[in-house]
This record gives sequence, structure tokens and C-alpha cells, in this order.
Amino acid sequence: MRIVDVCAFYSPQGGGVKTYLERKLEVAALNGHEMILLAPGREDSWTEVRPGAVIATLRNPQMPLDRRYHYFADEPALHAALDRWRPDHVEASSPWSSATWAGRWQGSATRSLVLHADPLASYAYRWFGKVAERQTIDRWFDWFWRHLRGLDRLFDLVVSPNHHLAERLRGGGLRNIATIPMGCEPGLFSPDLRDEPLRERLLRQLELPRGAVLMLGLGRFAAEKRWAMVIRAVEQASAERPVGLFLVGDGNGRPKLEKLAARCRHVSVGQPIRDRVALARLLASADVLVHGCESETFCMAAAEARASGLPLIVPNLGGAASQYLPGAGQHYSAANGTSLAEAIVDFYDASPAKARAIAVAHAQVWTMDDHLDELFRRYDALRVPAPIEAAPRVRACA
Repeated sequence: MRIVDVCAFYSPQGGGVKTYLERKLEVAALNGHEMILLAPGREDSWTEVRPGAVIATLRNPQMPLDRRYHYFADEPALHAALDRWRPDHVEASSPWSSATWAGRWQGSATRSLVLHADPLASYAYRWFGKVAERQTIDRWFDWFWRHLRGLDRLFDLVVSPNHHLAERLRGGGLRNIATIPMGCEPGLFSPDLRDEPLRERLLRQLELPRGAVLMLGLGRFAAEKRWAMVIRAVEQASAERPVGLFLVGDGNGRPKLEKLAARCRHVSVGQPIRDRVALARLLASADVLVHGCESETFCMAAAEARASGLPLIVPNLGGAASQYLPGAGQHYSAANGTSLAEAIVDFYDASPAKARAIAVAHAQVWTMDDHLDELFRRYDALRVPAPIEAAPRVRACA
């Protein structure tokens, strides 16, 4: 099967999505599929990264707020590229215009929409959540729900990475929903990688003793990740308990986060870690992962932490919540810094060593390969023998 992924979120400098996509190319080729990752980029190009696995870019404008990324801006050019590649299956990974365009393409391929992003949770609920309930915000943004229902009619399958999002989509009137969790990179993350000297060095950097709790924050420095809320919650909790935060990542929010951390006790903002082995060692060596974002569709960082035997302090909504293991961390009320500070204190008081023991005992988690095997199985099931001279399907978007 030849699969073309019309991918609006790919960048060579990307984070979790880039890791996922590169693994997808590998697994597709290993399973005998041809996989073409078709992304907006600086120029028209294509590179065969391994037999049967291609990264192709179409020249498109840069994103104004994050110039590592580009965005699809030319529907005819996208259709022409799909005509050239002649896929058996087309996958779209953005709920915006590129998905509509992929759905309106006149080829006979089956199609799926994989929701790597949740715009309502990332923006609308975050912006207006202090003044209105989600049901009210959904009514305000009914135009977006109409758009999603239109996409549901264009695609044979809509893939949700977590049950919370799947329930919301069904409640919004979408029908072709399948929940397929994404999973973490196989064979890399393990509790056995714990490095006590590394842990002690980080605690000293945070001006904390060996018996303190080392919290790790991991992810892109963007507003929806709520790192400023996390830092303030750690500052509040550190006034009562010996806890500190080492925050790892990168993004446009770095200068503000560094200034905030400089005014807080026991908080340090580190550089991004590109070496995946070093990242796995860091995860295994911390005491708990703390996460601020309730709009994650999957939350790769939380899955990698689980595979590393690391307890979690996560919001009670979104992809991170799906990784929560009772006894191995704490839930807190999403977008509530006071609730997060209380959860940090509760984690300390409930015995971090006991929480880690439970996390280590349940470190076998769903992997990317599990996800991809199920994804490709679903794509195969969509295929039906087509007439030799099949007419293009006429598709309309509401």
C-alpha cells in the first residue's frame, strides 16, 4: 500500500511529532508499505530516507510565529502532488485547510484524518475558560464544529489519540471516530537507565539536597504548555517542601520563562536535548514528571516518562491524563496553578519512593510500533477492490 501523509506539522527541527513521523517512515517500510511524508517547506524537494520511505516538501510560506514551520497555501499544487504520487491511502494530520484540500482531492484513495492537535483545547478553552464553561465555548465556536463535521464526511476514518478527545468528537456529531493511542519510541526508555550521580548534579544545580524531589518538565516552550503556571506552582510548593524543577525544551517562550525562573527558588531552564539516549537517561533519573498542558492529544513526554518508570503530576484532562497511573503521581485540576502546587506537596508527602516503585512496576507501555501496526491495519481494512476505470469521487465540504 502506498500512503501519502499530508503533514502540516513536520519540521526537521520539530519535537514529538517529528519523532513520531520518522518512526512511521521506518515502520511502514519494514511492513512493506510505501510511505511518503508530504509537508510544506522552503522548497520543492524529495528525499528517499530509506527504500520505500520518502520525505517530500512543497514550497510554501513560513509560519509567522514559528519560522521553523511552513504552512500549506496552494490547494492546486497539493492536488498536483497527490496526482503524481498516486497513493492508495491519503492521511491528513491537521484539522485546518490542508485536511479540507486533501479531502477534496479527486483521486480514488481512501482517506484518514489523524488529529495530532486539538485547537479548541489549545486556544478557545484556554482563552475563555476563566469566563465560561466548555459547553458554552463550544456554542460560541459552533463554526469550528461544523467544519469538523464536514471533515468527518470527507474522510473514511478520523483517528483520535485519546478517549477524552474521542468522546468530545462524538458528542460534537462526528461519526467515523477510532481511538488509537500513539505510544512512545520502542527500546529506548527504561527505568534501568537511572543515573544517581546525574540526579544529584541537577539537585545541586537547583541548590537542593540529595533528599529533595527533582521534578522534570519536558516540552515545547509555548503558551498552551502553561510552563509559567508550572514554575509558579513549584515556587509556591518549594516554600513548604524541598522540591525543585528542571525544565527542558525550546521555543519562542524561552526568554520569558528564563526571566521567571531567575526570580524563583529551585527552578532552572535548560537547553533542549537532541540526543535521545541522553533524554532517556534524564527521564529515568528524575523523581517525577510535571506537566501543565491539558490540550495535548497524546503527550509524548508523559508516555516516555511512564516507560522510564517516572511518576507523573499531570492535569485531569487531555492526553497527559491518559498516561496517569493511580498511586504513581498526582492529578490536579487543569489550568489551576494552586491545584498543581497542592498536588506537588501531596506527591512529596505521599512518598516519592513508593510512587516510583509503582511506576517502575508498570513501565511497559503502548509503543509507537503498537500504534502504527493498528493504524496500518485500519487503513488496510478501508481498502476495497476498485473498478478498473473508477471515476473520481465527488466530495463536498460543509
